Amino acid sequence: MRVPFIDLAAQQAEIAQEVLPVWEMLLTTAGFIGGEQVDGFEREYADFIGVDYCVGVGNGTDAVELALRAAGVCPGDEVIIPVNTFIATAEAVSRIGAVPVFVDVDVDYLLIDPAAVEDAITARTRAIVPVHLYGQTAPMEELNSIAERYGLEIVEDAAQSQGASCRVGRAGSLGRVAATSFYPGKNLGAAGDAGAVLTNDPEVAKFVRNLGAHGSSIKYVHDRVGINSRLDAVQAPVLRAKLRRLDAWNAARRVAASRYTELLADVPEVRVPLVRPGNEDVWHLYVVQVEERDRVLAELGAAGIGAAIHYPTPLHLTAAYSGLGYRAGEFPVAESAAKRILSLPMFPHLTADLQAVVVAELITATARVTVGAR
Repeated sequence: MRVPFIDLAAQQAEIAQEVLPVWEMLLTTAGFIGGEQVDGFEREYADFIGVDYCVGVGNGTDAVELALRAAGVCPGDEVIIPVNTFIATAEAVSRIGAVPVFVDVDVDYLLIDPAAVEDAITARTRAIVPVHLYGQTAPMEELNSIAERYGLEIVEDAAQSQGASCRVGRAGSLGRVAATSFYPGKNLGAAGDAGAVLTNDPEVAKFVRNLGAHGSSIKYVHDRVGINSRLDAVQAPVLRAKLRRLDAWNAARRVAASRYTELLADVPEVRVPLVRPGNEDVWHLYVVQVEERDRVLAELGAAGIGAAIHYPTPLHLTAAYSGLGYRAGEFPVAESAAKRILSLPMFPHLTADLQAVVVAELITATARVTVGAR
């Protein structure tokens, strides 16, 4: 039995009857930019997150860049980000001409380490970007306290956490401004690229909307040099239909995560993920840790199990950021985890039977690795 890493077709099948008539209407009216569907989604997603404003943009990387610009990040500024994240977080900083400053993650949750953040602050630091990784929120109470103490901005990267929460609110509402991605594989995914910036500040929302429309709020009147990054109208009905199901789909992910944890409870070769106290995880990814991960991954693939790695190379060791001067060994937690982490299949339509197959193959693979190491 083959088990996909993610089953987007099942999601699309569930929403098709709602989306197809709207797409037909958009094709008929040629209403591809802006309009009622985009406006409706922005209102609904802002309400879902618990903020006043949602500005739809072209993709998640643009969302992070626009959010950083709205927070006042300028060329030459330093922006602190975790080294264990997708490269888009750092790319957004670099595109501004600012400098990404990498910090390590904590050993228990692989989220940005507040102590490392405080150690990395200099006179040039402008902002901290907590990444709500794998579906749970970063330690926002500690990070907000640090930001307030040093006069820094918090820009949330909420691309993996639609619906996740902590004691003080939902991811995307925990700082002055936040960015998210609606890449198809996210918990809330479009049928292509899309993203959004979230805020309670009307001036931030106005700035982001203006900057993403070529620096223009009135046609052919350009206040600044902007970019072209707007949420397509054809993506909005997909997102609206999925948003109506998101709480239920996230609940299904939590059930699947609990089942994995239970099935693996007596398997010492597999370290299961933990949830920070006070967090409600939405399990964008279920990331275990195993020895000889690459061998285990290969065996799972041969058995038809669609596992993956998020992420195989900490950002400071990528060729793209070799010029920053970091060396191997500087971020030991992230570097050690990168050799062990393994993402198991996780999606709302994942059944107990499929999970049993995944776990059985994982146990077999890790047992063979253990025997081979003796």
